[in-house]
Amino acid sequence: MANFVIPKFQTAAVVDHSGADIRIDHEFPVKSQEELLPGECLVKLDCSGACHTDLHAALGDWPIPAKTPLIGGHEGVGIIVAIGNNTAHSPVKLGDRVGIKWLADSCLNCEDCRKGREQNCKEAKLSGFTVDGTFQEYVVSFVNHVTPIPDNIPSDEAASVLCAGVTVYRAIKYSQTSPGDWIVLPGAGGGLGHLAVQYARVRGLRVIAVDTGDAKKELCLKLGAEKWIDFMECKDIVAEITSITNGGAHSAVVTSANGAGYRQAVDYLRPGGTLMAVGLPGKATLEASIWFTVFKSISILGSYVGNRQDAVEAINIAARGQVKVHFTTKPLKELENVYEGMKAGKIAGRIIL
Repeated sequence: MANFVIPKFQTAAVVDHSGADIRIDHEFPVKSQEELLPGECLVKLDCSGACHTDLHAALGDWPIPAKTPLIGGHEGVGIIVAIGNNTAHSPVKLGDRVGIKWLADSCLNCEDCRKGREQNCKEAKLSGFTVDGTFQEYVVSFVNHVTPIPDNIPSDEAASVLCAGVTVYRAIKYSQTSPGDWIVLPGAGGGLGHLAVQYARVRGLRVIAVDTGDAKKELCLKLGAEKWIDFMECKDIVAEITSITNGGAHSAVVTSANGAGYRQAVDYLRPGGTLMAVGLPGKATLEASIWFTVFKSISILGSYVGNRQDAVEAINIAARGQVKVHFTTKPLKELENVYEGMKAGKIAGRIIL
């Protein structure tokens, strides 16, 4: 059995209270092996993705507030260096490379967990929100929920699959579409959206990418989007999509973190179409014509991250080279600047810290 030397202190990016600037703490304590509870594991991180959700957690602008002080982050990849005493039937062992997701832990015994909706468990723990996350060198997680990372994918490529990838993969999986159907992806050039383009293509769907800017256009088309619509330039998005699809799209997976991407979806979906609500604006409401929703037999489904099986499927697709995360690498101390880029909507692809 491998033995690892665990330091007493580490570097971590801390938000002391909602809306506070990031504070880089070089003497943040690390839990020792003896302090871990049964079922807990300590992961020495190689890297962590940065997600728009982390910005919401830092700002405290969601209806449910994050804990403070808070270490954000929920797209971490690293090596298990300790497991709590009296942990029974652990599916992972010391030295395993694993991923840490938004869903850090759940009870596994309630109705939601038994039905594969672990993310809806009332006892769920959320990385970087209700428990400290992956913007640190060592993170405490849970043996039953960390995701094994296949050998043939680098850590920095795997990181964002654990949230952005799993989230859009599940939404597309449940979008009630068949190969050859049209799917619209508002926010297609962003962190979630550019992965949605690829997972949609893996499932044989025809992609209409909706976003703005030349960098995002180039990225979406390179990744396999069949059509591009710049929402800042197109005068009538509904008419354009209806024309492209000869009657309306079969589904829309809305990943943009504002209400605008949702408002037109019911109008450009064809009868029997499905709106998958994924992006989480803090206070916006989903407005849709009840008459046309009923008249066109539209399904509106909320899709919230993914369960353990979704994570395994999504990471294995990426490990086979069918999905690639397009990312820029930055040091942890740049996290505040990354948040500013997110606020301005200027980040194409993903940021890995």
